Amino acid sequence: MYGIRSALLCGTAAVTALGAAHAADLPVKKAAPIEYVRVCGAYGAGFFYIPGTDTCIRVSGRARFEAGTIPNPDRSRGSGDESQFRGLLRIAVDARTQTDYGTLRAFVREEIASRSGTLLSSATQLRIANAFFATGQDSYSRVQNFAVTEKAFIQFAGLTAGRASSFFDFYAHDYELIGTTGGSDIASTNLLAYTKTFDGGFSATISMEDPAFRRQPVYSPNFTTTLPVAGTSTFLGLGTNAPAPIILTTNGAFDATSVAYLDAVQRSRLPDFVGVLRYDAPWGSAQLSGALHETNVGGFLSTAGSGAIAAPSAAAAQALLAARGVTSGAQTADGWAVQGGLKVNLPMIAPGDGFYLQGAYAEGAMSYTGYTYLTGSYSTNLTPVQGASFNQYVPDAVVNPITGKLDLTKAFTVSAAYLHYWTPQWRSAFFGSYGQVNFNRGTRQAYSLLGTNFATGAPPSAFTNPAAFAVSPVLRDNAQVTAGASIIWSPVKDLDIGVEGTYIGTSVLEGRVADATRPGNDVNGVPIHTVKRYDATQIRMRVQRDF
Repeated sequence: MYGIRSALLCGTAAVTALGAAHAADLPVKKAAPIEYVRVCGAYGAGFFYIPGTDTCIRVSGRARFEAGTIPNPDRSRGSGDESQFRGLLRIAVDARTQTDYGTLRAFVREEIASRSGTLLSSATQLRIANAFFATGQDSYSRVQNFAVTEKAFIQFAGLTAGRASSFFDFYAHDYELIGTTGGSDIASTNLLAYTKTFDGGFSATISMEDPAFRRQPVYSPNFTTTLPVAGTSTFLGLGTNAPAPIILTTNGAFDATSVAYLDAVQRSRLPDFVGVLRYDAPWGSAQLSGALHETNVGGFLSTAGSGAIAAPSAAAAQALLAARGVTSGAQTADGWAVQGGLKVNLPMIAPGDGFYLQGAYAEGAMSYTGYTYLTGSYSTNLTPVQGASFNQYVPDAVVNPITGKLDLTKAFTVSAAYLHYWTPQWRSAFFGSYGQVNFNRGTRQAYSLLGTNFATGAPPSAFTNPAAFAVSPVLRDNAQVTAGASIIWSPVKDLDIGVEGTYIGTSVLEGRVADATRPGNDVNGVPIHTVKRYDATQIRMRVQRDF
């Protein structure tokens, strides 16, 4: 018994020893090292390395509440709202990598907002496809959601490519809450640009930019929702073809009852080209911008007659137009704009103080002056604020109905803004601007020949009804002045609580126009009530947290 037990113990010891020997020969698997997030100090506060890469990233954002009011005594014509509200979120990601060619950067920023009221529910954003609106009886266009990829660009070795702010812009409402002054401010456009930086603070940029975000329509008196095609039962929808009329001739004389129509919808044919010279120094900045912007109209649409006069055939109309140099109807005109801006830092008054001065002039490129920034863009005419008594006309161009050629609209703006810090927690901005739009006087008079064909879309005849023509708002030279001030409290870093008030005055430059809020004509069809200007005040408050 003792011998058997001894043998078993010896066998067990041998097996154990053999197992230990084999275990010593097996590789030992070590735990993977933990890579902690590291701070990246190369590009400022908030950046950190993406684990496992040499790319630095910063995530930031914004939450904002706004409420505003603007007097609106007219409760007809879809107007009447006096209070507005908006909640907004912003999320941004900034990624940077150092390379042999310099910093490689990608930046994206998304904005989403829910807003109500006809002031903050922007028709401009609806027209450019950045927003969608409610369709309920009480909420139609008054409740709106807004969603846009505001920024998505790459920067590398002087190149900027993607969706970014236009390089033409300078002041861009930097000190304002509401953004009412006249001045170019395209928050988002698609572009490809190259910037060369020189010694001494100078830089030069050339940029190819998307023309769709700078385009004011060519004027078209949309007098109906459809347009008949001569000799057929076909009707053209004006959603895709806006008719610009040209008066034809009968027996060698202009005949306003026989009209040919050109397609006034603009197509994206050429990009806008922007050139910028800029200087940055400790005392401030200066910039000179220039832009080329093509204005165009499409081809021949149809003809129309009136009364006992039959519509001329398409061939006859085209022959008459060709005699005036309009061979196919389709034509282009080169619009352009220039802008100069100056910013001066004023730390000698208070740390953070600054002053902007800016002026712009354009022909056939109105949005580059920022004249439509408050009233609204992407429409040939609209009221300066909801419920106003007359419309401003702001097209890039007008097809002269006698010559058939594009007449470019002229516009200019000047603006100034001053920011002052009363204390590190309290600051105020003071700002104002003046802008003006001018049309070819002969073009407006030519349109008046079409008063019988375009009862609501063209001015009454300057020759048969001069009194009514004199008070028509159609294609009238107009001007707008804005002035405002704000007070903002920042009790802690990155939190703003502020209120801003603005005055807006819109006027026609000569004579008076019919008051749309008080309809009524005399026996001659001349409006009884007329106005020369419309004044409005706007107040808005904001609570905003950036992180």
